[in-house]
This record gives sequence, C-alpha cells and structure tokens, in this order.
Amino acid sequence: MNKDYIIIVAGGKGLRMGGDLPKQFLLVDGRPVLMRTIERFRQYSEAIGIILVLPHAQQDYWRQLCKEYHFNVEHTVVDGGDTRFQSCKNGIAAVPDDATGVVGIHDGVRPFVTVDVIARTYEAAREHGAAMPVMPVTDTLRYVAGEDGGHNVLRSDYRTVQTPQTFDIQLIKRAYDVPYSEAFTDDASVAEAAGHKVVMVEGCRENIKLTTPYDLLLADFICKQ
Repeated sequence: MNKDYIIIVAGGKGLRMGGDLPKQFLLVDGRPVLMRTIERFRQYSEAIGIILVLPHAQQDYWRQLCKEYHFNVEHTVVDGGDTRFQSCKNGIAAVPDDATGVVGIHDGVRPFVTVDVIARTYEAAREHGAAMPVMPVTDTLRYVAGEDGGHNVLRSDYRTVQTPQTFDIQLIKRAYDVPYSEAFTDDASVAEAAGHKVVMVEGCRENIKLTTPYDLLLADFICKQ
C-alpha cells in the first residue's frame, strides 16, 4: 500500500524549560506546542498517516488536552522508549510492514517547520531514498578538542541539521533493525550506518527546536507574525 507517514517524536521532560510540564505540552500563543506540530503536517497532506510517539505516562494527559482544545486531527499514539533511538524504532514499527512510500521523523517541539520544507524533504526522499533539511552555519565555529586552546574552522564546511528527516519506508525499516549505537545521533546517521546516502535540502530559519525559555519567547513572536 502506497502511503506517506510522519512519526512525531515527543519524549521531552521539559527540564531545560525550568518547569515540571514537558515542553511539548507548553502553550505557544494559547495552544500546546505538540498540536501546532501535528497541524503543520496535516496542512502539508490530508492523507498523511500521523504517528505520535509519546511516553506512556504522558498519554492520559495528552488525551485530556485533546478534549480540552477540541483537537480532532486523526493520529495514532505509540509508546516512547528509554532513548530517542528506541522511540523512533517504536514509531517505525507502527508503520505497516507492507507499506510503500515515504516516512518522515520529526521532533515534536519543532512546530514551525514550513509546508515548503516538508514538501522538499518528502520529494527528495521519494527520488533519492533519504533526505534531511539543513541550514548554513552563521556563527564562527571553533574546534576545542585537545589542550592547545583549539582553532577556528571554516563554517562553510558545516551545516546545522533539522527535521523532518525523510526516508523510503522499507529502507528505514531495514536500517533500524539493529541494536542501538552511540554513533546514532539522529535518524540520518542510522540510515548512513546502513550504507545509505542522505541528501540535503534547504531548511528554514523558523524551524527552531523549543528547548529553553528563550525559545518560547521566540515562538510567541513567530506566532504573532
């Protein structure tokens, strides 16, 4: 069956936000972050299958929020794991084994990814098998390993990586059928470890990951624009 999917991974505990409420449930301009993220993918496609990976202990609270905010975007909830790798693996397992198409994996606390970026990543994965959105580095970078004080490196040699990272469904299912390794820093690194090239497409500046209280201020500003 040919169908596209998106796996939205939301396992944050909110510690860097300085509060007890996990960051994916915090309000941005009066609406929970996670709802904004899901809605952005529904804007991209009415037909896309949405899989939400959420810690089991947070799922009752999520259901309460859905009722409170009359959130009725259809989605499937699966249990998160002890690591992001395991959470992604659980999400991938929820995609039917006979599915063909593209599956994306996206951070639940990146609610401002644009529909254009989503479309670029899905089309690139459809053509090349695997894709990720990136942005140029604007700050000066310094390499600091060792005891000599380090040295600056060419920022033109580097990119910052965003999500969604997108893959042919069968490709990423096979790639994730391995034990966890510390080399797996994101989903693209899992695909690359299996021998697959991941092409880069242009991301967007507003596709920020909400991690600190400052990010929430920036998120409110983006909403008001």
